[in-house]
Amino acid sequence: MRKAAIIVMLLMVGGVAFAQSKREKVRERVDSVLRARYEKVSYDTLYMERPDAKLTLKFRGNLSGNSFRVKQTTDEQIRAKLSTDLRATVSAAVTYYGITAGLAINPAQIFGGKNKKDWELNLNAYFNRFGLEVGYQYSKTLSGDITYGHDESWHLPKDYLRLSNIYVTGYYAFNHRRFSYPAAFTQSYIQKKSAGSWLVGFSYQGGSIKTTGKATEEYGTEARIYAGNFAIGGGYGYNLVAKKWLFHLSAQPNIIIFNSNNTKVNGEKSSESLHFPEMIINSRAAILYNISPKCFVGSTVLVNTSLLGDNDDYTRQVKWRARAFVGIRL
Repeated sequence: MRKAAIIVMLLMVGGVAFAQSKREKVRERVDSVLRARYEKVSYDTLYMERPDAKLTLKFRGNLSGNSFRVKQTTDEQIRAKLSTDLRATVSAAVTYYGITAGLAINPAQIFGGKNKKDWELNLNAYFNRFGLEVGYQYSKTLSGDITYGHDESWHLPKDYLRLSNIYVTGYYAFNHRRFSYPAAFTQSYIQKKSAGSWLVGFSYQGGSIKTTGKATEEYGTEARIYAGNFAIGGGYGYNLVAKKWLFHLSAQPNIIIFNSNNTKVNGEKSSESLHFPEMIINSRAAILYNISPKCFVGSTVLVNTSLLGDNDDYTRQVKWRARAFVGIRL
């Protein structure tokens, strides 16, 4: 019995050692693949380089908002100015051989702040050749003023509308061997000399605004506005390097080629036709200061602007997100 117990213990210890050895081999293999990809040179080394560190830690403060300007001309002119509450979060991100994962926390959710009703999900993948931005927003704080005719107006409070929006934007940079989006937005590259690039890409913005039971009860109207717009276009981006500073500015106007916009009021549905040229403009800006090769600070701003309709009937939407950060390379 005693010998059997000893044999079982030896087998267990051997099994644990084997499992640990297998996990270690898998980890080393993954690390080797990521390192090879990270160190692969497919760019002009006179203009950019990889940081001399496999691990980067960043701490970020984020602020975002969304606003609408609407004008409808029927028998009487209707104007609306609506916006969501500003949403502030803090986040931390870890970049390992160019692969980044992050976690954001809304202090209002923890400390009982006012804006606990809105949330967002943002995923960004920036590469020198191409990139993708995906965002989703859900808001219960959309509110503002509506004017009917010349003398009638009222305020639409929070909790009367529900906003749900998704944004998808992609780009391709022609001068990707010398111009680096990641240098400005993820710091997984270092821009050594100033360079710019022509861009092509696409944008999709879709979602809805609908009334809640409170609005229906007070105004006797049940309404839903749905928007789905796909656009293609191009633009230009530039990275300006000045000693330890990096300044980035880019704009990508996209012309809408397809929409599925419609409105439903008290059960009656109507579609919105496409008015050429309607546009979605993606604008980006960044400032980066390298305190040392291992430490940096900076700020980024992303703005998505939708220009729908014509001079008589239009919708203008501006969705933006600003971020300030400090980073350490290890």
